[in-house]
Amino acid sequence: MSTLLPALVASLCVMSAISDIRARRVPNALLLAALVLGAFALCMQWWLDHTGAPWSSLLGFLIGLLVFFPFYTIHRMGAGDVKLFATLGFLMGAKALLPIWIIASLLAGMHVVYVLLSNHQFRHVARGVLDVEVINAVTSEKKRRGTPYAAFLSTGALATLLYPTLAHW
Repeated sequence: MSTLLPALVASLCVMSAISDIRARRVPNALLLAALVLGAFALCMQWWLDHTGAPWSSLLGFLIGLLVFFPFYTIHRMGAGDVKLFATLGFLMGAKALLPIWIIASLLAGMHVVYVLLSNHQFRHVARGVLDVEVINAVTSEKKRRGTPYAAFLSTGALATLLYPTLAHW
């Protein structure tokens, strides 16, 4: 039973990352299925060998919701990102949230720097070739797409899953 949760987390992360990169969405059905299967696995683990207290999972879920909810309310983060973080907190426990958040934020920062540099370079090269309306249309299209933060959260969760010592603070 102890391998069920890591396999569930890994599959959730891969599917969430693919969905976020492709469509900038994390399906609610995927998150709900992970929560239900995770709750079943945690209950079975606790019932069989009395390990993995359910309070750690519930605390992880609440912390995940409360930490990211303000970013959602000011429109800096999507609801799927908040729900994914809460689900990862439920499945991996509250201690895993800090390393997941740090890794995801570092990756998101590198992504933003890349987008800004490539956008600047595109504008510089395109000035002599295209007119200003085309440049603005292309750059505004890039702005609408946003940062795939759920993919970065998934990467942080996979790293924490592979290196469990990251979650021991």
